[in-house]
Amino acid sequence: MKDTKELLKELTQTVGVSGCEEKIVALLKETLYEYGQVYVDSMNNIFCTFGEGRHFLLDAHIDEIGFIVTDITDDGFIKFSNCGGIDARTLPASEVSVWGKEELKGIISTLPPHLQTSETEKKAPKIKDLSIDVGLSVDEIKKVVSLGDRITLKKNFTPLLNDYISASCLDDRCGVCALLLCLDELKKLPCKITVMLSSQEEVGTRGAQVGAYAKGVDEAIVVDVSFAYTPGCDKDECGEISKGPMIGFSPILDREITSNLVSVAEKKNIPYQREVMSGRTGTNADVITVCQSGIKTALISIPEKYMHQCVEVIDIKDIENTSTLICEYIKERVGDNA
Repeated sequence: MKDTKELLKELTQTVGVSGCEEKIVALLKETLYEYGQVYVDSMNNIFCTFGEGRHFLLDAHIDEIGFIVTDITDDGFIKFSNCGGIDARTLPASEVSVWGKEELKGIISTLPPHLQTSETEKKAPKIKDLSIDVGLSVDEIKKVVSLGDRITLKKNFTPLLNDYISASCLDDRCGVCALLLCLDELKKLPCKITVMLSSQEEVGTRGAQVGAYAKGVDEAIVVDVSFAYTPGCDKDECGEISKGPMIGFSPILDREITSNLVSVAEKKNIPYQREVMSGRTGTNADVITVCQSGIKTALISIPEKYMHQCVEVIDIKDIENTSTLICEYIKERVGDNA
């Protein structure tokens, strides 16, 4: 397996807006073939299964937020709507890529401050009022772009100090990265592993809802991101970047698995944080727990700043500690303390 930074860069630079995950699926298929049986279902969930014994399902979602083309105007602008949760306040003057027959780079239109009125400068824009300028006429655009094509914010991968990385779609490619880093160790253990890299989480946890069905799973661990503290946040509702994976506590999560994850983290000196939720988690854990006759499920989240922006920030050490925690937990669960 590649080193963490190299792997994460490759994952975040590959396009996979909800419902159009084919490119990231193709990349992951090549990565997973050496570990076990790999297949892709009709929802674009990708699975890798290997081993025998107690059956663990490990999930992270592959889709990213983005946009969908809704119209091409006569004056040569592209109209769009969102795929997943987008903060419209951040969009004017953003760089984007429109993924038609080929990639078209563009800019989301904005009014210079000189042309704004006292009314417009105080209003947050609505997505329906924004347009994308790709520098082409309507006829030229239509040769490349069709209604329904997907759009992403500019792909970005910027190493910062102290092992921090800023990139787009770290939600949840850093979770995917954590699971991929586990595979060499998990392959050695006397258990059965199904890695489910699931689709369409950002539009309603749709991939995981069907992907976990009829797999004969004994227990599941979902890996996603959660909020790391930044100015303006409530510290009681956030974790901290660089302080380790956030182990979820919620009425819908299995208390035994959660407690055992904490025990393993303390025994193995793996830094961790507790994330307490009063009910639903907003992740694939919500649907996996009630799949078929129910699956005992835990949630581990990687602390992330600036979620659902093109400048999301994580600490690589948090990814690696998440991977280590999962490996050590499964080792202990199947009686291998090596």
